[in-house]
Amino acid sequence: MLWKILESQSILINAERRIGKTQVLRKMLLEPLEGWNPIFRDLENIHSAQEFAEQVYNDVQEHLGTVKRATGFLRKFFEDNETKYVNIKERSWKELLKSAVEDLMKTKAQKRLVFFWDEIPYMLESIRKKDGPEMAAEVLDTIRSLRVEQAEFRVIFTGSIGLHHILGKLASAGIPTSAKNDMYAVTVTPLAPVDGERLAKDLMAGEEVGSENPASAAAVIADEVDYFPFYIHHVIAGLKMDEIAATEDNVREYVARQLVDAADPWQIAHYRTRIATYYPDNDDAYKVEGILDVLAQTSDSTTVSQILELANTQGVQVTDRNDLLRLLRLLDADHYLTRENDGSYRFRFTLIRRWWKLDRGL
Repeated sequence: MLWKILESQSILINAERRIGKTQVLRKMLLEPLEGWNPIFRDLENIHSAQEFAEQVYNDVQEHLGTVKRATGFLRKFFEDNETKYVNIKERSWKELLKSAVEDLMKTKAQKRLVFFWDEIPYMLESIRKKDGPEMAAEVLDTIRSLRVEQAEFRVIFTGSIGLHHILGKLASAGIPTSAKNDMYAVTVTPLAPVDGERLAKDLMAGEEVGSENPASAAAVIADEVDYFPFYIHHVIAGLKMDEIAATEDNVREYVARQLVDAADPWQIAHYRTRIATYYPDNDDAYKVEGILDVLAQTSDSTTVSQILELANTQGVQVTDRNDLLRLLRLLDADHYLTRENDGSYRFRFTLIRRWWKLDRGL
């Protein structure tokens, strides 16, 4: 499906941490559709627009060198541009980025280049902190202008931090941007039940985890961890290491132990520790924790009015309904919550609700 979408536009992938979005990209990288040449880059360690532009430039030149080496393209290219192109440090990041993409689009290669830019929000946040929100917005807007001006230019954005947080910070600084309006948004979800159960069953067989009823055990494993492939792998590996038979009771007990393990082997505490980063303004983090406390205590969906009443009953000062709605929408975008058709909210994942309730002593 993603390859088909790329035929007409670039893509923004939304997904929760540990859900497998990076693996989706890696599978596309290993098994590209005929006619495409994907390049994967993790941008988490890039902290400036210049670094980013140089990385894109290097990727483009590597691609051009591969497809044009036989015709002496690079030699001629450098001869025509030796004053600025050979010494890329002398070029501004914007000039370098635009020239790289424009030259890429001019080639008539047999394969189209598509960039897989993972953790682009981390890079943008680093640029915002280091060089200011104007620079971060300029990088985003430049990438968008290239997508508009160069009809064949394609990228896929992904990241553990939602791009909406970066855009929100830019808007708060008085710099609104429409940097993602032309991109197709795709949400990566956990596995479908049948696929989660199949994965668990295959892993049990591969790891030789004993079970009197493998199908039943696989169904419980997948259901207990909300069909997250990452956690399914961890459960099977844990049962194997501890030499525990895969019975329904053993599986449930094993998962329950992971949720209260002080060592946090599944790194679920990320759902709590990241809140201060995601919601740094005023006392938003405190309010968010209170909202999640309210919703963690019930498996039922809860209306906005009920959340407002319960939060204030528990001492969380969320007195402004519009402010509550703002935070609920952000929590939905960050995959903590999901909104039902009637407008009520509940935890998106049962596993995370269970962990939150235990972690907060509710």
